[in-house]
Amino acid sequence: MTSAPTPTSTRTPETAAPARRRGPLTAVLLTETRLFLREPGSLFWILAFPTALLVILGFVPPFMEADDNLGGRRVIDLYVPVSVLLAMIMAGLQAMPPVLTAYRERGILRRMSTTPVRPSALLTAQIALHGAAALGSAALVVAVGRIGYGVALPGQFAGYALALLLAVSAVLALGGTICALARTTKAATAVGSVAYLAMMFTAGVWVPVQAMPDTLRRIVQITPLGAASQALDQAASGAWPSWAYLGVVALWTALLGLAASRLFRWQ
Repeated sequence: MTSAPTPTSTRTPETAAPARRRGPLTAVLLTETRLFLREPGSLFWILAFPTALLVILGFVPPFMEADDNLGGRRVIDLYVPVSVLLAMIMAGLQAMPPVLTAYRERGILRRMSTTPVRPSALLTAQIALHGAAALGSAALVVAVGRIGYGVALPGQFAGYALALLLAVSAVLALGGTICALARTTKAATAVGSVAYLAMMFTAGVWVPVQAMPDTLRRIVQITPLGAASQALDQAASGAWPSWAYLGVVALWTALLGLAASRLFRWQ
C-alpha cells in the first residue's frame, strides 16, 4: 500500500505579526490550519483515504455476508473501526512528523524563540490540528459505514468515544516520539514509514485482529492500536470496552508521551 506523501518543505509559519494581535497559541493554530488546508496530499490521506478504503471493501461480495467465525458479523462491520484507526495512523505517523522535523531542521523553531510565539505553541497546534483531522475522518468513516453498508452505529457511544480519544492520543504521542528521535525530515519520513506499516498491521488493516490466529492475536492485543481495535470493536457491539484494552492504550500513551517530552529538541 502506498504511503502518504510528505508535506512540502516550503511551509514557513509566519506567526510573529498575528501573535501581536491575537494570543500566541491562537495565532499559531490559525496559521497552521491555513497551511494544512493547502496540502491536498495530507487532506486526502487523512480525511478521504480511510473512507475510500471502506468503500472499496464494500464492493467485495464475501465481505458483505455474515460469517459464523466472526460471531455472525460481516467483515465490513469489522473494517469500520479499522478504517477509523487508519485515519489516526495517517495523521500521527505520516503527516505530522515530517512537518515538525522540517521546522526544526530549517531553524524555524529556533527563530520562533525570539518572537512572542513559543515553539511549544507550534507543537500544541500541530497535535490539535492532526488530532482533529483524524477524529473528523473517523466520523466520516462511521457515517459512510452506516449509510452505505448498514453498519450499526456504536452501541456503547461513551465507551467508543473514550477508546477513540485514547487511540488518537497514543498515535500522536508515537508521532511526537518520532519527531524527537529524527533529526532530519528524511529520517522522520523513513522511521514514520516503518512505524506506519507496523501500526497498520496491528490495527488490522490487512487482517482483522479478530480473524488472526490465537497466538498472534494475543501479541497484537498488547500493542497500542491492537488493543484500541479490540476496544472499539467491543464498544461498537454495544459492550463497554474491556478495561484491560483501555489500560494498554493508556499505558502506551503515557510512555510514548513521556519519551517524546524528554527527547524532543527545539533545535
